[in-house]
Amino acid sequence: MDGILALPFVWAFGVLFVIVMVRSNATYWAGRGIAAGGRRTALVRYLDSPSVRRAEKAIARWGAPAVAVSFLTIGFQTAVNAAAGLGRMPLRRYLPATVVGSIMWAAIYATIGLAAFDAAIAAAAGSPGAGVALAVMAAVALAAGWCLRRRRARLRAATAAGGTTARGVEHHG
Repeated sequence: MDGILALPFVWAFGVLFVIVMVRSNATYWAGRGIAAGGRRTALVRYLDSPSVRRAEKAIARWGAPAVAVSFLTIGFQTAVNAAAGLGRMPLRRYLPATVVGSIMWAAIYATIGLAAFDAAIAAAAGSPGAGVALAVMAAVALAAGWCLRRRRARLRAATAAGGTTARGVEHHG
């Protein structure tokens, strides 16, 4: 088998570590850029408010553990890295937390993650039925995600408009 699955553990770990470091830092810096850009607009009144300053102080002080632990989750990791950037978490706290989280993530994916992926590919290659089952599960997961996103968007739109939510409960904002 070619690609990262054929690499020895040390190399797979190294490649995955670099990938997650680049991705998490890109997300952090995107958040920093958005925060900086927002401070040049009318949002500056909100972004410089006492409540946002308190949140930034909390992120600066307590955010490092949240950043490190977020690497053990799926989906939440990106939100935490973006929030660290938006909250202008100092690099002296963010980078060590990201390194620790990236080590955990790379170790998990270089062992369990790649083994599971390799097993799924082997099952699909060895049995047409397994391949169809994997494709159906992927399609169901994608469809469920799409439906959930649409539902959340409708709820947000209804709530923002001051109307009723999808459950028929009138919102008075």
